[in-house]
Amino acid sequence: MASSSVDAGGRMPAFRKQGSVLLEGFRRTRIRTPGAEIHVAIGGSGPPLLLLHGNPLTHVSWHKVAPSLAESFTIVAPDLRGYGDSAKPDGGPDHAAYSFRAMGEDNFAVMRALGFERFQVAGHDRGARVAFRMALDQPARVARVALLDIVPTHYLLTHITLGWAVESYHWFFMAQPYPFPEKLLTADLDYYIQYKLNKKGVGLEIFAPEALAEYARCTTPEQIHAVCEDYRATLGLDLAMDSADHGKRRITCPTLALWGSQSHVGRHYKPREAWSEWADDLTGIAIPTGHYPAEHRPDLVYPILWQFFSGEKFAPLPAGEGGTQREALGG
Repeated sequence: MASSSVDAGGRMPAFRKQGSVLLEGFRRTRIRTPGAEIHVAIGGSGPPLLLLHGNPLTHVSWHKVAPSLAESFTIVAPDLRGYGDSAKPDGGPDHAAYSFRAMGEDNFAVMRALGFERFQVAGHDRGARVAFRMALDQPARVARVALLDIVPTHYLLTHITLGWAVESYHWFFMAQPYPFPEKLLTADLDYYIQYKLNKKGVGLEIFAPEALAEYARCTTPEQIHAVCEDYRATLGLDLAMDSADHGKRRITCPTLALWGSQSHVGRHYKPREAWSEWADDLTGIAIPTGHYPAEHRPDLVYPILWQFFSGEKFAPLPAGEGGTQREALGG
């Protein structure tokens, strides 16, 4: 994998390939929030940058790009509540403890505990939905937001395509009432995590063995239940929140939508069009990856994130990488 090119100003540190130690040099701590106790990895120095993972992952999903970003930013990479080594509180009768708002409040509290009132945030998958809600709920605290390989929840659930539904069965299966999905999924946890990560046309080869082992370690009955609560909240409270906000509230900070042209998002939706309903200052970039871009092509994801969070102009993608490099609104 080649090193990234340096931006025109010559200030972007070269992309660093990672060894077998995940997030080597990062310190780990636990931070208590009003609703949970959150496990966090912290590294680097400079402006604060919060990295939020997706399902069925943990904070280590950033391990191929976070060390390079840590050359320029203070990286804060938590396990979302319910995931990894973070607490897994009871969801409550309406599953409110696993709404994206509740997860966002955890991360506002984490950043405040670390001394950061205003910060930038990148989220992937479920983490991107948390980041979206954070940018809507407390815009004064979110300076820039990058959203990896999703379209907005409201858009997704009101524009369901057959292809997306077939590939994203888990949205509706995991949201079924307790304990139906939990009983089936916990019958063979190793089979489940391997199947879930093995995306169409991409495979498991993109993952480091150490990362796969960490995802398997964290795939416990407790996490499976928490993830089901996450999806139950999405189809109930989260969709209701987004429906109430649609057409009334918008993300006002600079927003990057980054998606994989080979992912279910890239194949079944037009992400820039979907995000234009919510973001005033939007840039859309497609890259040739599947659903896990930071683990599939960190050599592309790192420079794009660095340029965005540094406020630099985007350099052209390397020849032959395809994608749409600069589709912008208001920028």
